[in-house]
Amino acid sequence: MARSRFSRRSFLKAAGTIAGTSLLSPIPGFSQSAIPRPKEPVSQIDSPADYTLTIAVRPIEIAPNRILSLTTYNGQFPGPLLRFKEGQQVTIDIHNQTDTPEQLHWHGQFVSTDVDGAAEEGTPFIAPHRSRRISFVPKPSGYRFYHTHVRAAANLSSGQYSGLVGPVYIEPKNNPGNYDREVFLTLKEFEPTFSRGGDMAMDFLSPAIPAKSLKDAGESAMKASLAKGMPHGLEVGYGSFTINGRMLGHGEPIRVKQGERVLFHILNGSATEIRSLALPEHTFTVLALDGNPIPKPTHVPGLWLGTAERVSAIVEMNHPGVWTMGDLADDDRHHGMGIVVEYAGQKGKSQWIAPKPFHWNYAHFGKAEATIPEPDQIFEMTFAKQNAAKDGFNLWTINDAAFSENRMQPMFQVKEGKPYRLRMRNASDDIHPIHLHRHSFELTRVAGQPTSGVMKDVVMVGGYQEVEVDFVADNPGFTLFHCHQQLHMDFGFMALFEYV
Repeated sequence: MARSRFSRRSFLKAAGTIAGTSLLSPIPGFSQSAIPRPKEPVSQIDSPADYTLTIAVRPIEIAPNRILSLTTYNGQFPGPLLRFKEGQQVTIDIHNQTDTPEQLHWHGQFVSTDVDGAAEEGTPFIAPHRSRRISFVPKPSGYRFYHTHVRAAANLSSGQYSGLVGPVYIEPKNNPGNYDREVFLTLKEFEPTFSRGGDMAMDFLSPAIPAKSLKDAGESAMKASLAKGMPHGLEVGYGSFTINGRMLGHGEPIRVKQGERVLFHILNGSATEIRSLALPEHTFTVLALDGNPIPKPTHVPGLWLGTAERVSAIVEMNHPGVWTMGDLADDDRHHGMGIVVEYAGQKGKSQWIAPKPFHWNYAHFGKAEATIPEPDQIFEMTFAKQNAAKDGFNLWTINDAAFSENRMQPMFQVKEGKPYRLRMRNASDDIHPIHLHRHSFELTRVAGQPTSGVMKDVVMVGGYQEVEVDFVADNPGFTLFHCHQQLHMDFGFMALFEYV
């Protein structure tokens, strides 16, 4: 297997690289005895399933003679596109042909705890070399996805470091826009390795105003840790970058015709990375974020996606040529994070022209006026980092508590039908893509800027910033809340909501 050099992120200045599998032995999965377990429905296996997903280790060629051994769905990366119809029940057989228990999470869907795919909520594991049949009613409509939801810890072949990611599209009752065809893109890095610390660039987020109290607390904690002789906590970098499982220039191009309106559905399937994407000489008209239509279609020169975020945007093909649609980071793009867009009748090497600098502001996609009614209760949350506190890894806390997979104790309580607000305060210099399972939430305030109308299931909370979101507790059962960055989630950054 050919291997490239380690691609250094602009925000990850690695002092040294350590192979993850040699650093620590894999950490076992969750304690089964601690998991609240709903009754599992009896599977009816006398009729064929609507879909079958097989989890197995398979070779994946990301470039000629560059083959990786990955755990995949149905032997491919990304997993097969599943197209559901909103409100029409589906039955899915899941076969686990690996030697470890697995979970399959239906990200962004309003499903019950027994099929959501999170052990913390009580979803049964799919045992090694066993199968499970599940049924559910797909909703809401729009761009969702499915992925593994197991703890990887120091095992860089597990969790979302693997190839267990696939797109879902739930057909809406109404056409979301006037377009000629759809293209689905999954952005993903492979060949992960551990490295020591570094700073994450966040100047792309707007507003960029930090909260002084959060910054003072975070910087003080880091200085105290380093003064004790602690190293920077371990981070993850990657050796190869792909779109739809192929490195730039080694997959089939996206072939377009002049005048076409192409609806791109873009998923950041990374385990840990924030991704950007631009197409030279073209603009994106954003229609939906995380599968949910936004109040006003918005033109942007490029896209930014936190881990697990999705964007659906139309591009009018009005500049003939052969172009590189790729990440704004030169190093990542040179190591594969891109795909060729080729107009009919055009040949030659693809061109890359960087767009003018731009900022990503969630409020631009919403209503300027804040029309959100006051919630029944506000949950105050402070996110903090304990540098290198767990076997060299950063330990993450919510309100000074790291999640315990042994106790699975809920942190927050809600009542069905009531509206709630999450006031999230980030006392670290990392961007956290925050995800709430089995619900959508509305953005109400981003770094001090009020907004309304933008519904999501993942939101990036900037370093030393505050973000507020509102949701209605309308899907009873244990509900998992966590940072979608695998390294953060694995080392404490989770909490459970409990319906009472």
